[in-house]
Amino acid sequence: MNNDTISAAVTSIRNANTRRKAMIRIPATKMTKGIVQIPLKEGFLKDVAEHRENKKEFLDVSLKHSGKKKEPYIAAVKRISKPGLRVYSNHREIPKILGGMGIAIPPTSYGLVTDREARQRKIGGEVPCHVW
Repeated sequence: MNNDTISAAVTSIRNANTRRKAMIRIPATKMTKGIVQIPLKEGFLKDVAEHRENKKEFLDVSLKHSGKKKEPYIAAVKRISKPGLRVYSNHREIPKILGGMGIAIPPTSYGLVTDREARQRKIGGEVPCHVW
């Protein structure tokens, strides 16, 4: 059993991208739901559906691929803030991922937002992962 559901979700997405899988299932928590919704809105994922099985909730995440070789839209997903080493940034220190092509997902008092929204609202927070 994994206690760090964010790392489990990020690793599942990264591994499924490497294997060019169409769909994965990850445990559903408030944080993983939010982390998956941001790349969905940004166009990195195709679809997300909630699934309940034996009193446990899961997210069915459909990954987006392009071309005949099924090249994934997500090049990399990286876990930044970990339980052993928390990484916090104010709105000026939130990094621009690949010059704005990727996204950082900081949880703020407004909920999970993209790095662009956090800079615009001038709020910071912990940075759990980057997607590009």
